[in-house]
Amino acid sequence: MSAIRVDRLLASTAVVLLFSVSAALADPASAAGDKPASAAPISAAPASAAPAVATPVPAAETPAAAAPAASSKSDEPSKSDESSKSDDSASKASSTAPAAAAPGAPPSPDTAAASAATAPAAENAAAPPPAPPGPDIAVADELRGLGSGKFDRLITNKKDREQIDAFYSGRNYKPLWITDGKANARATAAIAYLAHVDADGLFPSDYPVPKFDAATTPADLANAEMAMTAAVITYAHHAGIGRVAFSRVSADIEYDRPAPAAADVLATVAGAKDLAAALDSYEPKTPGYLALKAKLAEFRAGKTDKGAPRLGGGPVLKIGMQDDRVPDLRQRLKVLGDGGTTYDKALAEAVKKFQKEHQLPVTGTLTAATVDAINGPRPDHVEDTIIANMERWRWMPHQFPDTYVIVNLPDYTLRVMHDGKQMWNTRIVIGKPEMPTPIMTAEMKFITVNPTWNVPPSIVNHEYLPALQQDPTVLDRMGLKIAQNPDGTVHIWQPPGDGNALGRIRFNFPNKFLVYQHDTPDKYLFAYAKRAYSHGCMRVQDPVHYAEVLLSLVRPNDGYTEERIKKMFGPNEVNIDFPTFVPVNLTYQTAFVDSEGKLELRDDIYGRDKALIAILKGDRKDADIPVEHKEDISHREVLAMPDQPSLFGHGGLFGGSSYYPNGRYASGGDNFFSRLFGGFNTAPPAPPQPIKRHAAAHPKKVSTAKERRETVER
Repeated sequence: MSAIRVDRLLASTAVVLLFSVSAALADPASAAGDKPASAAPISAAPASAAPAVATPVPAAETPAAAAPAASSKSDEPSKSDESSKSDDSASKASSTAPAAAAPGAPPSPDTAAASAATAPAAENAAAPPPAPPGPDIAVADELRGLGSGKFDRLITNKKDREQIDAFYSGRNYKPLWITDGKANARATAAIAYLAHVDADGLFPSDYPVPKFDAATTPADLANAEMAMTAAVITYAHHAGIGRVAFSRVSADIEYDRPAPAAADVLATVAGAKDLAAALDSYEPKTPGYLALKAKLAEFRAGKTDKGAPRLGGGPVLKIGMQDDRVPDLRQRLKVLGDGGTTYDKALAEAVKKFQKEHQLPVTGTLTAATVDAINGPRPDHVEDTIIANMERWRWMPHQFPDTYVIVNLPDYTLRVMHDGKQMWNTRIVIGKPEMPTPIMTAEMKFITVNPTWNVPPSIVNHEYLPALQQDPTVLDRMGLKIAQNPDGTVHIWQPPGDGNALGRIRFNFPNKFLVYQHDTPDKYLFAYAKRAYSHGCMRVQDPVHYAEVLLSLVRPNDGYTEERIKKMFGPNEVNIDFPTFVPVNLTYQTAFVDSEGKLELRDDIYGRDKALIAILKGDRKDADIPVEHKEDISHREVLAMPDQPSLFGHGGLFGGSSYYPNGRYASGGDNFFSRLFGGFNTAPPAPPQPIKRHAAAHPKKVSTAKERRETVER
């Protein structure tokens, strides 16, 4: 039996050799191509050593890649007799013979085995990208040094380098910006675009582009290629999430948007039919940003909004006096008149109203302070203010959903937007300058009717307990309850009611700063034009209607009218869940375009413009690198404080302008957001009544376990 096997194997081998010799004799071109320089067996050197990009693949080698794939089917156990297996083995050897050795020479056992072993890999692997043509081959060879640190000085970010190397490796290191040794149309378009990014408030000098014409060697061209790549990726990063890292401006700013990945940017650029449009797609598309971009262009062209005329200086005006400023004053205060210059009673009453709103002495006379307030802020550098606001828009989501809430802190307003239109707006009270309301985006998940206010632990220890030592009745007179927890700590809370510091409704969008929006029993502050008086949370002027508007959008079939919501007022908390969460954008717009297309400017109440402009106009080398801030839980607890009427003065319980020296606060407990909203790890001896919940029938988004701990356990 073994003799038969040997005979068959010898016969098969002879047939293979016969066919090989015949093919070589019949194809002189093939035989001529197998000279010593190109006839070395493939198995003699590692696959990675074959310089595919440096030398075109010879025609005689072309069938070799396809042969193993075709013969690999014989590896399947479809034949059971031994003679068939022997024939298959011989067939594999014959298929690799032309590429492995000179025609007519018998294949060595090692060569045949190597070819057979690599057959499955060759079958499954994708065909390698074609080598760059002509002079770009040498540039590609230079680009292979990406992974060895050759271009680290141009691309300093390690993660970017790895992604860039992977991108170029996937295209056999074919240049992206160079064709036939010259800058291609893609490079020309990118250079032209980056030269005009000042239209978006950026700086062209931050994106230096290479001079391809000056590159005369493959090494120079490779450097130019990488410099162009670095410039485009840097621009996409800045356009996508900001030229300045928001953490360098303040610790009270938070966004979680990642920068565009380098590999994605290059893939987008490589596949773009319109490169300018592809690069422009990284800039925000929000209405506020686009409107400011247009105003920036107008301002630079000298086409600025003149707006209402500014009042000039002059004597203090009293009723009956004549003054040339009167017609302009009537226009500013929207008071009708006969066109004369008499300062009459109607105008004096309008001035009184204005003075009251702006917390000026209510005299009815036109004083210098009143004139300054009427004229409003006039920044020395309007262009810088516009650019700073455009930069803040880059930190935010670049597109808004159909429904969202947007707060403008310097304007003291809140708007509900739906399908690109404003559904409703209202006045709000925001954090005072030493306790600023943060800038961020979070999702509103539910509304609480009849909220309980739980006093933060740091405030209990440093405010209320000392007050109790001086006056044991102080908490009763403030409507607060006190109890001792099992662990010995003290729990102070204010039950639901008309006098509750949170009012009757709280709007919950869990966030790291622990802030929220809420009702208030003190409505008088809404009459003022500037309303920065809270500890960080936002008080809403008409919370019941706000709730109705929101619920009409997220639960339109449940009939939540103002009347129904008011009927829910009582002694127990009731939570109304949102089946679809609503983004709440807390923005800081000191420059914006109003509904009439006019540029509006507001005071820099928190100094955010000042800090940001200083960075933009300074050394921007590391401006886009975030910095870390030490977490201060007790400071966040104070930001989450509603404002309770003071018994001993203004500001704090003892009349201080801030709760503790230097604006710092003692440490508090963890998981404060849940305690703030009614839930404690250990229940107090006298807990509030159980919370009712109006659950949504089919929630469209499932909260995480962490979110449930923060917003549900109350």
